[in-house]
Amino acid sequence: MKLVIISHTEHYTLPDGSVVGWGPTITEINHLTRIFDCIVHVAMLQPGEAPPSALPYTNSNVSFVALPAVGGSGIVAKWKVVQAAPKVIKIVNQELKSADYFQLRTPTGIGVYLIPYLSHVSKIPGWFKYAGNWNQEKPPMGYGIQRWLLKHQSRPVTINGSWPNQPKHCITFENPCLTAKDLSMGLEVLSSKTFLGPLHLCYVGRLESPKGVGRFISALRTLDPVIKAKLGEVHLVGDGAERQAFEAEAALSGISIKFYGFLPRDQVFDIYKVCHGFVMPTTASEGFPKVLAEAMAFGCVPLVSDVSAIGQYIKTGCNGFIFDTVSVESIQKTLKAFTNMSNNNYLELIHHSKAVVAQFTFNYYNNHLKDSVISEL
Repeated sequence: MKLVIISHTEHYTLPDGSVVGWGPTITEINHLTRIFDCIVHVAMLQPGEAPPSALPYTNSNVSFVALPAVGGSGIVAKWKVVQAAPKVIKIVNQELKSADYFQLRTPTGIGVYLIPYLSHVSKIPGWFKYAGNWNQEKPPMGYGIQRWLLKHQSRPVTINGSWPNQPKHCITFENPCLTAKDLSMGLEVLSSKTFLGPLHLCYVGRLESPKGVGRFISALRTLDPVIKAKLGEVHLVGDGAERQAFEAEAALSGISIKFYGFLPRDQVFDIYKVCHGFVMPTTASEGFPKVLAEAMAFGCVPLVSDVSAIGQYIKTGCNGFIFDTVSVESIQKTLKAFTNMSNNNYLELIHHSKAVVAQFTFNYYNNHLKDSVISEL
């Protein structure tokens, strides 16, 4: 069986001519080769140097076909998405001629015209993956249009979370991010991890205000000295346009806050291994961040906001903490409750996390995909 995946996933050419792409998506596609004999990923080829988080395809049955690198905010960027439509549709149509199935990963700028094209013009069976906040009340215009289009067509759509009045063809799915080896490694770490000594925190993702990085640093800076004294190091993995401003404020916090930029997956896991809490006071259009499940697998208790599907998996006092509000004061209140836990409290929380973590494995995802989507196409 041949699957054609269409996405906005950023790819880069290495000096040796090989192509790498954004790590989480590439890893997911590598595991889909257990279901499909051949996969073609039609996605965007960016100029410039690949970030450390980029990964290669590990199976020779996966090939990459480049799309024009379009997208972004602003009128000019959105106009370029429209201008590229004929070329994008031509490339997609060419690859679909020999395909058995397609998957379009949304929301993406090109989704505004590819959703109608694949829904009403293409005869190839397939499904859509919507990775944003399916229940967002006021989504960005492009996201809102795509969500409306997906609701009003009949092909399967995999979404994050379970919602009232969810259309029958919209199926609740978890975003996979963990291998059996990752789970085994995580269990080994958990067997000796304790809540004793200085408590280390981390965040992994884009360094930007909507993700809550600024609120997190502000909360740390003005934290009660008694709580500050309980903290060790705070690790911030990722990058963004606001990084320099965040670094300047972090320098005034009185806490050791380390900025790493983007890191390879194994180095991110090394940070999870030594940390006790994962903090993400986000207001962004999340589905369920993969990094959250990864961190939980290594004993990082989530301290997170109730955005999209996050609150359906994380429960205060059971396997983590949900902020009352996304504010500096609420983050400080939650950090106080977190740092005041006993070792037994901590061990109970990470024990209860195992059931959630198991739902974010590639094996779980592939089986769910075969049973709930592919069997129905």
